[in-house]
Amino acid sequence: MGNSVSPQHPLRRLFGALTEKSFAEHLGWPDLNVTAYLSNLLVDFTSTDQLYKIRNQQGQTVDTVLDLLYESEVMLEAQSLDREQDVHRHIGDFTLFMAGLFPEYLRRLKTAGLIYHKDFLVDYVKTGKRSYDIVSKIGRDTVDGDPPLFRKLSENFELCVTGLGFVRSDLDRMQDPAYQKARDLLLN
Repeated sequence: MGNSVSPQHPLRRLFGALTEKSFAEHLGWPDLNVTAYLSNLLVDFTSTDQLYKIRNQQGQTVDTVLDLLYESEVMLEAQSLDREQDVHRHIGDFTLFMAGLFPEYLRRLKTAGLIYHKDFLVDYVKTGKRSYDIVSKIGRDTVDGDPPLFRKLSENFELCVTGLGFVRSDLDRMQDPAYQKARDLLLN
């Protein structure tokens, strides 16, 4: 994950608190390694440079899951396991982020009536689960001594989507003027 946002930044603390709350209280799954990973993902993806960080062999930004899958296949031929792992991790991250925080985008992809987007036939959930599973099998599936992180993300992908949906709901609620007024009254 990128380090452009300092560990003490309020955004990092906000996403950390919202993610932990969503997973512990709403889902009953207080896995700190998962919530730390996902809150860092949210922070990193506030930058479109991180959201679309994968580039093809020509140096162009890869901005669809279909093209990311193609890049992962190109890397298989080149036999670069590090690159393959990075691309599949990004596929898992991207599909989880979009499915959890922007489900209306995925619905729009499927219901537009015409095939206007390369990802029209891509199942983000199945693709994300598969990509995290590939990452877990390539190796380096460790975060702070918790070896099965990417396996957990793969096996619990739908639960993670739901958890990020709760984070989105909390973020939406925080933008509500009534919430802002109540917060101002309580904090002042």
